[in-house]
Amino acid sequence: PDLKAVEAEDTAGSAAYIAQHKVRGWAAICSSYAAHMHGMKVLQEDIHDNPHNYTRFLVVCNPQKAALLRPIEKANKASIVFSLAHEKGSLSKVLTILSFYDINLTKIQSLPNIGHEWEYLFYVDLTFDNLTRYRQSIDAITPLVKKIKVLGEYEEKE
Repeated sequence: PDLKAVEAEDTAGSAAYIAQHKVRGWAAICSSYAAHMHGMKVLQEDIHDNPHNYTRFLVVCNPQKAALLRPIEKANKASIVFSLAHEKGSLSKVLTILSFYDINLTKIQSLPNIGHEWEYLFYVDLTFDNLTRYRQSIDAITPLVKKIKVLGEYEEKE
């Protein structure tokens, strides 16, 4: 009851702050790697309440430099976002085409497109075995959506 929780943008950064400022009586929820890196003691491991919960990280860079990070030929996963009008069957048509090209959806999340009544954004993670067929599927769904953006293409780590 005497503890105060403070939200921060970065768990490892919180550990770094505590270590750099030598603040006593403070603790950070961070990875054991971050704790050890900053000379901090791990008080408790596995404090999560859902063992299937995990943190995802997104790396953003200039598209012209992205190819330098990894060969595109190894890509077998992609993240895309597209918008659809609120019309019967609009999402079903897109999903049917993705299925035709043997594209697997591993995540789909819809959110209203703020400022555009009855229009939704669909954030989708896709996996595929053939980069050419994946690219063909994107070309095939483009006429059916209002807007589409490929957020990233990368190699899925298992």
